[in-house]
Amino acid sequence: MLPRPFNLLPREALSARKLERASAIVRRDDPAEAMFFIKSGRADLLRYTEQGDEIVIHRARAGETICEAALFSPRYHCDVIAAEPAEFTVISKAAVLERMRTDQDFAVAISARFAGQIQDYRRRIEITAIRNANNRVFAAVADGLLSRDIKSFSGLIGLSHEATYRALAALAKQGRLIKKGRGAYALP
Repeated sequence: MLPRPFNLLPREALSARKLERASAIVRRDDPAEAMFFIKSGRADLLRYTEQGDEIVIHRARAGETICEAALFSPRYHCDVIAAEPAEFTVISKAAVLERMRTDQDFAVAISARFAGQIQDYRRRIEITAIRNANNRVFAAVADGLLSRDIKSFSGLIGLSHEATYRALAALAKQGRLIKKGRGAYALP
């Protein structure tokens, strides 16, 4: 089931896709015909430097939409690659724009969803800017970002999993976090 407001779109505006790890969802400069809802798995939004170095501009996870800018652009601005096996809902650009033109409540709801995602992205950027690994891990746990395995969590906050394990152990030893079980931590 899609979250609001995408659940208000007609069925013909939606289609399902399953992708294996490292498969492209879209490529930069492809015609922008859809945005996507990640049902399961993760996706990396990638750009490349002139020297060919890969830059991850965003790591998207289940429950997020991606390629929202495609609604107002003729072409995709980056590559989007499945970071692990993933299921997506393809959401027709034409259907979203038409519904926004004709349904003010839909337009407000989609704008609110996008604004919430922007706030989440900015908070993640803020967390990854924290230089001290212990403080970065603590901030991320406090924000509820440790919801899956430690390796995924590490990638999300830009640390190696080894540095993350060390920080979690140190924070638990200091009493700043409580270890609830394997890979599970909480605030005291």
